[in-house]
Amino acid sequence: MEQKNKLYVGNLPFAVRDEDLANMFAEFGEISEAKVITDKFSGRSKGFGFVTFASEEDAAKAVEAMNAKEVEGRPLTVNVARPMAPRE
Repeated sequence: MEQKNKLYVGNLPFAVRDEDLANMFAEFGEISEAKVITDKFSGRSKGFGFVTFASEEDAAKAVEAMNAKEVEGRPLTVNVARPMAPRE
């Protein structure tokens, strides 16, 4: 089942942290989680993350407004997150 309130956010500037990500999307509605994915060994950002909204409507507004928006000169990729394919 697809979770339409969880968004993938790609091409993030590497300095962006969880709190920064939440602040970027806060104007679109209540956020239940914002997570920047980091390398487990170095702790450095991998340049993408996920934002989970309380409602699908707020998530849809965020996709509409934030996809391709430039942040620190980088155009963001924002879309509904897809579940990871099971590993073989």
